[in-house]
Amino acid sequence: MPFTGLDAWLSARAAADEFSGVVLIRRGEEVLFSGAYGPASRRWAVSNRLDLRFDTASITKLFTAVAALQLVDEGRLDLDMPITEIVDLAGTAILPSVCVRHLLTHTSGIADDADEEAGESYEALWADKPVYSVPRTRDHLPNFVHKPPNFPPGEGCRYCNTGYVLVGLAIEEITGTAYRDHIRSAVFARAGMTAADFYDRREAAPDVAEGWDPVTDSEGRITGWKQNIFSYPSIGSPDGGAHVTAADLVRFLRAVRGGELMSAERTEQFLTPRVLHHRAEDGDVWYGFGLEFTLRQNGSVRNYYKEGRNAGVGGIARHYPAEDIDVAVLSNAARGALAVIREIDRRI
Repeated sequence: MPFTGLDAWLSARAAADEFSGVVLIRRGEEVLFSGAYGPASRRWAVSNRLDLRFDTASITKLFTAVAALQLVDEGRLDLDMPITEIVDLAGTAILPSVCVRHLLTHTSGIADDADEEAGESYEALWADKPVYSVPRTRDHLPNFVHKPPNFPPGEGCRYCNTGYVLVGLAIEEITGTAYRDHIRSAVFARAGMTAADFYDRREAAPDVAEGWDPVTDSEGRITGWKQNIFSYPSIGSPDGGAHVTAADLVRFLRAVRGGELMSAERTEQFLTPRVLHHRAEDGDVWYGFGLEFTLRQNGSVRNYYKEGRNAGVGGIARHYPAEDIDVAVLSNAARGALAVIREIDRRI
């Protein structure tokens, strides 16, 4: 079995403070591996459990993309419609030629609030701005709408969080419902994600893992731990921050493939690579509508996935078509999650 010894490997990493979180690997109804490691809080002696809810960071973009494609199914949204015809962006740097398709595939060229591909820190945005000052989707606009674009729409590919903020605003305009409320009913409820929700980190929500990252000295030794409560907005938005269990994340992947969330046509669109992002030795990475795809040299899909990383957060939802395996890794620390993801990928 490819997962023999994985529990011992993960336990050793947790003991060394190199991983804190949960892992679930399934093939259909069969659980191939599951485990919970490390503390759910660095303040209290509470261990992580498989049924805890974790911040998903950018994995949330999958829920936003599905909600948008559902509106396409209903004839209420056109992927090639300019975003400026849906959302009032008068007086901003958002070009009228930017359409919803560009936003979903990271080809819009619009500036990000923090350009992570250029090494900018999202956490730095909140150094002198309260994290609780952006409770509504529209509150995020001042962070990016007046910045000049990186390239003309459709003429490049650059990962962009704020593109999903605009898609979230489009969902609100079309449905007349606040983004988080719409996702609760149109995605979480329909997919059977019974534990999924958006939680304000200022509130005492039950069964939610706290996010922590290590404080290190000049030689990289851990000297303490810092909670992520001031590192990004206190409640999730269309580009990140939904809370789910590992089981709910796998349930979402299965609901998509099973046609429970979108029509057959839209499901196929969602599961199809759209734009080459970069080439790599272990497979080219393409972007789709929220999903990312690793392609073999012959062009076949090795896996598709969405990662999420933020201060005190790390994880992935991934499917391997040939093996029919779903993987969910959720961590309440940015440190160590990527190594776990790579180890599981190596074993599969």
